[in-house]
Amino acid sequence: MYLPTKAAENFIGPDDVILTVEKYGRGVIHDTYLVKLRGLADSFILQRMNTYVFKQPERIMHNLRVVGEHIRNLEKPAESNAGSRWEMLHIIPTGEQRDYFIDPEGGFWRALSFISGAYPLEEVAGLDNAREIGRALGKFHHLTCNIDPKLLHDTLPGFHNIEFYLKRYDLVLSNYASKEPVNADLYCREFIAGRRQWAPVLENGRKHGKLQMRVIHGDPKINNIMLDEQTGRAVSIIDLDTMKPGLLLYDIGDCLRSCCNVIGEDAENPAGDLFDLERCSSVLSGYMTEARKCLTGRDFALFYDAIRLLPFELGLRFYTDYLEDNIYFKTDYPVQNLNRAVVQFRLVESIEQQEDRIKSLIEKYCLM
Repeated sequence: MYLPTKAAENFIGPDDVILTVEKYGRGVIHDTYLVKLRGLADSFILQRMNTYVFKQPERIMHNLRVVGEHIRNLEKPAESNAGSRWEMLHIIPTGEQRDYFIDPEGGFWRALSFISGAYPLEEVAGLDNAREIGRALGKFHHLTCNIDPKLLHDTLPGFHNIEFYLKRYDLVLSNYASKEPVNADLYCREFIAGRRQWAPVLENGRKHGKLQMRVIHGDPKINNIMLDEQTGRAVSIIDLDTMKPGLLLYDIGDCLRSCCNVIGEDAENPAGDLFDLERCSSVLSGYMTEARKCLTGRDFALFYDAIRLLPFELGLRFYTDYLEDNIYFKTDYPVQNLNRAVVQFRLVESIEQQEDRIKSLIEKYCLM
């Protein structure tokens, strides 16, 4: 296999000296390395992209280029909160000024800027963390809200389209009918059946012109938020490979799903109020300080539906994958995706039980 050190040489200048190339981070999609050069501050991220997952990686690089150039051209890209540090990943070109390098074996390599003095958030330790998660997503939406989404490629067709996931579920379930379902199976099937007519609420809003397509991050979970090591403030949102045209409400709902689930995705026997309202309030507070002007009255009208929908969507995907013998989401035991589906559906129930209080929070931050 082509050596990362050889690949790194394509992204440095004639006077640069590579000191080390080491494995970096916990990512499971790409092969990621930290390249350190002779100057102490001269480091960058090197990645061999997974072209099985992302079959057209050049489209991802195009999206990164469009968004990066837009943000650099903004007059004051990071001044919505004066004095706060904010960095967006940017492409480091090859010596030939290309956005990527293809090695003789067909490996697709890219180099990205390294955000020093910061770390990815692995868990929500308190309400300050929750507020910074919301602020980071809001900053991203604030910086990208004026980009024409038609300039970006849809790198994940069907992603967040609940109608697509329901059709897939129906097809898979029809082939699974001969197997004896366990109790959790029956719960999941009844849960999906009881909400499938409501589920296309955001897609219907898009089709009828009520919701505008924007640039979305696509995967704003908590460990894609970078916090400053000294201040604890959000300084970046990373993992931009899922960036594409979409609905801002998908990002907001997914962010709240990730942040406000107090038991995580793999808990056993979930029960009670799994959706934390205090975290929700903090996320919304941080988000609205940055992105309030990006949203319309129609967005706010469907805000609660987005919060309810995204865990339903993920639960549906977990359950469908369980029926397909776990071909998409990695598992440690055979029924893990079934259990994960139950957690997400219990989270939906928790949201539904607190509907009035959640809507009160939404109304509060709408009027900020």
